[in-house]
Amino acid sequence: MPSRRLFLVSTAAFAGLGPVSAFAQSADRPNPMPEELRKDLERDPTAPVLGNPKGDITLTEFFDYNCPFCRKMVGTVQKLISSDPQLRVVYREWPVFGEGSYFAAQASLASLKQGKYWQFHAALMGLKERAVEATVMRTARKVGLDEDKLRADMKLPEVEKHIRNSSELAEHMGLMGTPTFITGDEGMFGEMTLKEMQELVARGRKTLG
Repeated sequence: MPSRRLFLVSTAAFAGLGPVSAFAQSADRPNPMPEELRKDLERDPTAPVLGNPKGDITLTEFFDYNCPFCRKMVGTVQKLISSDPQLRVVYREWPVFGEGSYFAAQASLASLKQGKYWQFHAALMGLKERAVEATVMRTARKVGLDEDKLRADMKLPEVEKHIRNSSELAEHMGLMGTPTFITGDEGMFGEMTLKEMQELVARGRKTLG
């Protein structure tokens, strides 16, 4: 298991996104996330959302289909969503494991147009081999996606925009890799237990009040 770190989101890391002086600090929130950043992170219209779209707390996951720890976390995230009816989960496709990962991210985002994102996402995470063009398209056919439409939709501007935004957000926040989970002003990198994830979400709720 990769080393994990718990980190408070630092306003200094996001200076490039605009002035941070307008974001008041307090003893309870020494490093509050700028609201402009939170909006980009949690309310990006290109990002898939699972759980309760109108939930009272948002958890954002950065992941890669070829990340072994991301694959291991799928079941845990499912259990987290099932156990928390007020949880909103935003998925950020962040392909950092090479060309196959990039292709998988494009295909996965394109599947939104056919209403099968979750089925395709779970199936790709269940692969026993690397996600590359051949295995991704084989998986697409298995979950009932129209391959010709999928390939066409992979070229849509919003697909590239989502991936580019994920990379820019990750760079601004200095993320270590995948999977990374962020809520409130806090994030966690690496494999987590269900209890650890529930505690992270609870702290996020407490932070945001």
